[in-house]
Amino acid sequence: MSDSSRDTAEGAGWGTSERGAYRQLMPPTAEKISWLNPKMLWVARNGVLASWFGDPTGRTRSRWVAQRAASGAPADKVIRRDDPDRFSFLVIGDTGEGDDPQYAVVPGLLKTGQGTSFAVLASDVIYPVGSADDYGTKFFRPYRDYRAPIYAIPGNHDWYEGLGGFMRVFCDDAPPLPPGPRPRPLTRAWLRSLLWHRPRPDEGQGLPEARKLRDAPEQQAVQPGPYWAIDAGPLRIIGIDTGLLGTLDAEQGAWLREVSRGPRPKILVTGSPLYVDGRREPCAIEGGGTVDDIVRDPGHHYVAAIGGDIHNYQRYPVRLDDGRTLQYVVAGGGGAFMHATHTIPRVDVAGVTEQDFRCYPLRGDSLAFYSRLYGRRLRMRRFFTLTEAEAMAVIAERLGIKPTRAPGAPARLTRRVRLVAGLLGTGRRPDRATRFRLPVRKIYTSLFSPSSATYDPPFFKCFLRLDVSPEAVRLRCHAATGNRAQEIDPPVEDEVTIPLR
Repeated sequence: MSDSSRDTAEGAGWGTSERGAYRQLMPPTAEKISWLNPKMLWVARNGVLASWFGDPTGRTRSRWVAQRAASGAPADKVIRRDDPDRFSFLVIGDTGEGDDPQYAVVPGLLKTGQGTSFAVLASDVIYPVGSADDYGTKFFRPYRDYRAPIYAIPGNHDWYEGLGGFMRVFCDDAPPLPPGPRPRPLTRAWLRSLLWHRPRPDEGQGLPEARKLRDAPEQQAVQPGPYWAIDAGPLRIIGIDTGLLGTLDAEQGAWLREVSRGPRPKILVTGSPLYVDGRREPCAIEGGGTVDDIVRDPGHHYVAAIGGDIHNYQRYPVRLDDGRTLQYVVAGGGGAFMHATHTIPRVDVAGVTEQDFRCYPLRGDSLAFYSRLYGRRLRMRRFFTLTEAEAMAVIAERLGIKPTRAPGAPARLTRRVRLVAGLLGTGRRPDRATRFRLPVRKIYTSLFSPSSATYDPPFFKCFLRLDVSPEAVRLRCHAATGNRAQEIDPPVEDEVTIPLR
């Protein structure tokens, strides 16, 4: 097995010049998404409008679900497969930017995914707005050689055009919804409708041709709607749709409570992770309660909750009051730009400490990545750029932990190194969290997100393989850097065995 980023800098993808073969899979021209582009931000405005003027997602989702039920989808929204008691599947989160980082995941995914029964896309299948026109290069082409079905849950970006593209691709070519009732003038809903982004009338004309890239019988999957459950072997996998703002409507909440009952072991897949960046985000349900309340209920027998939306990997093994341990996982590193891990403070949440917490990329690699990125962008390379050793050392100092990867030559922590770490939002110990707060920190880590302006490895992407038996689930996080070495043998960045009994 090849070195991981926890073993060596080369295992993280640093210091190698041999790019992987993933570009051979890409179309001759690929859209380059930049979230610094005002035009792109304007097209993706519906999330902001929903937070200002009210979120219409729940009502629209209910109409989609009713339409699918009328066309014959199962009322309980359960997909019943005939997998044996021992099988494997993949989870890939936040995939669809259609450029180098997404395609860099594919060679390792195809190799590691051999023999898997199906894959699940967890959140944000298509960027920037879930357009049906984008599925050719951002879904069908990259995964054309994966020879098993792919199921999906939508993320907020898939909702920016009302979920029409998603429903056509994953839900038996569902026809567009008829127009809903017009809102009363001078109401918040009326103001929202004036500014709301909508798909073009001719959207998705290229879908029939794009479907030919994944038209083998063994690749086909039809799901009952934007949320569903899969019964496979001894396991039930439940996928929920958290819409534009990361919440559940009352109708979906009632369904989730119903399909969660019983002793069968369950894994939740969600577009809004329940533990992320060192804090709990329980995900509210309209009318009361939270998704995490349902997951923690011992009568529901959940063993893990896997969420997309955040573009990296994190794992929190939370020990509950009744003695069970639930694995809360963030798995959004499937292709979109990398969200920083170096901004995560020293972890101390729900009994999970630094000794238990895992993330990829390692915080030091994340800081080194960002320092190079902003050194280039701001034309201040000599000031901003940190070596991997410097980044690892300053992370260890600020968090009060040992270096995650044994450093090579000792790194000298100068005033510049510490200043750059602070400017780029590096986390701290909780007892020092109020010191050296800089107002520009959010600018560097949010406004200047790396986007897909980085087309050179290492990309620090990842995906999950889960091997299921009647006794346990083995979950492994595999890295994809864009370098040839990690394509040939995708390293395991984290592994945990989750008992089912």
